[in-house]
Amino acid sequence: MLLKWSYEFVKVSDNRRVSFMWAVEVLKEWHDFYVLVGTAAATLLGLLFVAVSLGAGYLTEKHQLGTRTFMSPVVVHFTSVFFLSAVALFPWHQPKFPAALIGATALVGAVISTYITIQVVRTDMTNYIQDYLAYGLLPGVAYLVLLVAAVSIYLEKDLGLDALAGALLLLTIANIRNAWDLMLTMVRRHHQ
Repeated sequence: MLLKWSYEFVKVSDNRRVSFMWAVEVLKEWHDFYVLVGTAAATLLGLLFVAVSLGAGYLTEKHQLGTRTFMSPVVVHFTSVFFLSAVALFPWHQPKFPAALIGATALVGAVISTYITIQVVRTDMTNYIQDYLAYGLLPGVAYLVLLVAAVSIYLEKDLGLDALAGALLLLTIANIRNAWDLMLTMVRRHHQ
């Protein structure tokens, strides 16, 4: 079902009509989704911190490149999902500021994802296509979709909320896989 933006027209003193986007009503239908995705991202981020602290012996200078290439982006992506879920839950009355926040997050995430994609392809730590996709390409696609969402929300187009939800879901699913991959790698290397 496509969601339609609701508009309330308010008559101002000089007889001009000004339209306000009533995003609060539209986002009520998305409330549970953003609570679920934001909570999942925050919880998984916390569990990642616990797992890393338990495997603190793995975080040495010898593994510094691996940590920056594989672990840091997962933290960034889960934080982005948590942050943007909170942005979506906040009762905005104008689309411009949340669109700017979504757009800024998308640009930063796209730059990080591009850098990480290059690092993952160049490294000899992995030769698996799944890693190339999950650590680099899929988050990059998600951030580009977030950029589309930001522009659509700014322009008050129906596509914006659907694109935002899809991008956050893609980031969450890809990084659940990445967090699991990181934990398995840390356990395997710990036992060697």
